[in-house]
Amino acid sequence: MKAQGALGRFRPEAAFRPWLLAIVINEARNARRWTQRQHRLVERLAAQPMLDAAASPEAVVLDDDERHLLLAAVERLPRRQREAVACRYLLELSEVETAAALRIPRGTVKSRLSRALRRLRADIASGELRRASQEVT
Repeated sequence: MKAQGALGRFRPEAAFRPWLLAIVINEARNARRWTQRQHRLVERLAAQPMLDAAASPEAVVLDDDERHLLLAAVERLPRRQREAVACRYLLELSEVETAAALRIPRGTVKSRLSRALRRLRADIASGELRRASQEVT
């Protein structure tokens, strides 16, 4: 798609294959940078304590523990579902903005979010997250 849009900038005297490969390489780099930014954002959000002035120290620790468990579950989602969850709930984008950011239809955003939330609920309800966390510590 990118190559088709850039055909007007292609010089006929140049070789086509290197021109096309340059576009592919640039898109791969962009995708990798985007994924790295998403990962760093999740890490930053996990590191930020959610403090409530009226909360007891015990409640703050429990909330922090639950947030880490939830973020660990989000990290275990398939990449496409994780990206949708990150855009919609961590970046607080609307469905339309999420669709634009991920370059997918709004209906695809809805289905990915639905599957991701179903999986997260199942993981949380099963206690699987807590057991996995206890095994690590």
